Amino acid sequence: MVNKFTWVIKNFASLQSEHIYSDKFVIGGCSWRLLAYPKGDSGKSCLPLYLVVADSKTLPSGWRRHTKFSLSIVNQISERLSQVKKAHQWFDQKSHALGYSAMLPLSQLLAKDGGFLVNGEVKIVAEVEVLEVIGNVDEYEEANQPIKRIKLEDNYAVSTVLLNQNSPIKEDIDVDGFQVFPSQAEFVTRVFKKYPDIALELRAKTKTVRTAYVHVFLSLIETLCKSVQELSNDDLMEADNALKYLRYSGIKVDCLEQKVEEVKEKKKEEQTGETRIQELEEELKDLKRKCTDLETLLGEEEAKVLAARAPVLTLDVV
Repeated sequence: MVNKFTWVIKNFASLQSEHIYSDKFVIGGCSWRLLAYPKGDSGKSCLPLYLVVADSKTLPSGWRRHTKFSLSIVNQISERLSQVKKAHQWFDQKSHALGYSAMLPLSQLLAKDGGFLVNGEVKIVAEVEVLEVIGNVDEYEEANQPIKRIKLEDNYAVSTVLLNQNSPIKEDIDVDGFQVFPSQAEFVTRVFKKYPDIALELRAKTKTVRTAYVHVFLSLIETLCKSVQELSNDDLMEADNALKYLRYSGIKVDCLEQKVEEVKEKKKEEQTGETRIQELEEELKDLKRKCTDLETLLGEEEAKVLAARAPVLTLDVV
């Protein structure tokens, strides 16, 4: 499930600190915060912005968090002009803060009437989806399991939790032979009812491998269920990679290949349409400006005509 956190930074232009943190927030049972550098970083004249694991120093060795997230600097005049960047990353001990070193040029951020700085405030939104948590912490009740990397063609890799008989995965439940998260149970039932052939092919795999395949398959379905507007080009690239991985595993995904191509075509149409809308908006602005100029000229000409119609000589009658 994707959750949203909004951070409003007040008096942004007058901040003296080199870096600032947002309040902590909990998403997916994990504690996070945002990190920004109001004056830029490393000589760059851009705003760096990062999503940070807030409790990284207290987590056990080997902890990891698999997430999809987006960071947005909101344009408060026109949301369509907001600066949005998305990522699909693993956080760990070496990478506990991930994001962008050049989120938005400071000149654009601070521009008068630019829409990003309004009443001295900058608004930042983080949307986070926690896909998998590794590292046993009582506070979060997550399973602490070793990781197995399954590496296939095109450098596409899937991480899966090795099943340990002495330490069962408390977060997973069995749904018709598949190990999934409790929150996915209903979704999995509906998905495999729609694609029974794929369910049979997945069920034929060993339990550990089946778990990896199921999570890749479900991730692909979740991507296809999103609206075209929500999908980034990176999302579509990941969908292609998921298809390659499943095909390589001997699973027939012809029906999903067609759906992915349809989504890619719709995304292309959306992007083409957005470009055309911007062009038409510019043309409309030019036409409105021309109309204003013509109205001014019309008024001037009407005034001249009225002046020309006035009699040259008048006789005052007493």
